[in-house]
Amino acid sequence: MNITDRRPILEGWSNDRKYCITNEGGSRFLLRISDIAQYDAKQSEFVMMQRCASLGIPMCQPVEFGICEEGVYSIQSWIDGEDAEDLIPLFSSKKQYDYGFEAGQILRGIHSLPAPDSIEDWAVRFNRKIDTRIRNYNGCPIKYPDGQAFIDFINTNRHLLNGRTQTYQHGDFHIGNMMIDRSGKLYIIDFDRSDYGDPWEEFNRIVWCAQKSSFFASGMVDGYFDSDVPADFWKLLALYIVSNTISSVCWAIPYGKTEVSKMLDQAEEVLNWFDGMTKTIPAWYIHDIVTDQNDRTVFLHSRYCSSKQS
Repeated sequence: MNITDRRPILEGWSNDRKYCITNEGGSRFLLRISDIAQYDAKQSEFVMMQRCASLGIPMCQPVEFGICEEGVYSIQSWIDGEDAEDLIPLFSSKKQYDYGFEAGQILRGIHSLPAPDSIEDWAVRFNRKIDTRIRNYNGCPIKYPDGQAFIDFINTNRHLLNGRTQTYQHGDFHIGNMMIDRSGKLYIIDFDRSDYGDPWEEFNRIVWCAQKSSFFASGMVDGYFDSDVPADFWKLLALYIVSNTISSVCWAIPYGKTEVSKMLDQAEEVLNWFDGMTKTIPAWYIHDIVTDQNDRTVFLHSRYCSSKQS
């Protein structure tokens, strides 16, 4: 591809160098460049993106992959739109929920791609990750005021990891990695952390969705399960969120006080969502949608009753 213009994209946490490029015909594309040592990983990532695109997943379409002087590169289609995390909170509650529902359906499509047969057992793999996170947290100079509640919940519910099926994962699926184009269509971006694992673990980043819009987060769960959410999902969701939370404060320390404060606040929010880890359905979840006498949409939040909280 003959490039006539290349402009850096500075947003995001990816280690890839990202650019908006323009070809001779005036069309724009996304260029990602990685260290040449990542060739095999980036080639696998590109191939899986091709497989996702073949399913009709709304995403940056993989266009070209190869080696250049700067490393290994991929070129993807350009999405002309805005970040979903900025736009969605501005919409009506119903529209926020509908976008979330669509995101959940898209995620289910991504998870239709199976993991390789040779992949390590999920319980073995994730329990090892949990052990590392707890060990790092215990050695961390900064602790959550109620951090033991997280650890106790993890240890009580580890058995839920047994027998979990694994699939392809986007790897960083949340509202911050979505865009809405000029026509209002939702797109998924940034597949650079893709992996294989329990598909329900992919909801571990729904924390950021819920912080932006409880309607969007609720719609995402309902869309994934066609509004029939299995009871086991909630305990595993809590387990995966708490597992992420316990490691977040240690991760934040190298990035400074601002990021540490964000993680401390987030941990407090998570604890409140799960009522001190005594509940498994988070407080932000909308369990029902009804229409009132004036034909207005009304959302009812989750009820913390024993019948719902097995």
